[in-house]
Amino acid sequence: MRPELTKDISFESFQDYYWLKAELSAFCRNNKISPSGSKKDLQERIEYYLKTGMKFGNHNRNIAVKKLNKSEKSISLEKQILENYKNDKFHREFFKSVIGKRFKFNVPFMNWMKSNSNKTYQQAVDEWLRIEVEKKSGEKYKIAPQFEYNQYTRDFFRANSTKNRKDAIICWKYKKSLPGTNKYEISDLVALRKS
Repeated sequence: MRPELTKDISFESFQDYYWLKAELSAFCRNNKISPSGSKKDLQERIEYYLKTGMKFGNHNRNIAVKKLNKSEKSISLEKQILENYKNDKFHREFFKSVIGKRFKFNVPFMNWMKSNSNKTYQQAVDEWLRIEVEKKSGEKYKIAPQFEYNQYTRDFFRANSTKNRKDAIICWKYKKSLPGTNKYEISDLVALRKS
């Protein structure tokens, strides 16, 4: 049975189970740990806390995140991407104004933006266009490790082309309730017989 995510959970149990970002954020808030950042950031902070008992707000980060004031909220192709970049409505509108209505955030592009501060928005536009060409060629982009559900469903459909999304979700819910890996395995199909 999956344990509750409280300060009493063991480090090993924490690592054995899949946790939603909302659960990780709630744990951080309840324990006065910074609840901001990516899912990976939150997992690192919680692991650090469970190992050491110390609260390290921005573990492994020495970057002071500053809020943009209204006068700084202007973008041009020549401007550099800031370290505290967010995939928000403001940026979506900018990219739509440059690329057109077909612009949508996608995982490879969002990851690129977050890991390429100090590059220009022109370089970002070029990267989005490159990713679009790659997608149209049928190549599958690499899924970042924190997106376990996306990787699971991709692997599920690769192995089970006749199954549907509902089947994948049933198997995923079964898988994440178990300790250990969250990678798809053929034995996960047992969940379909139980439902």
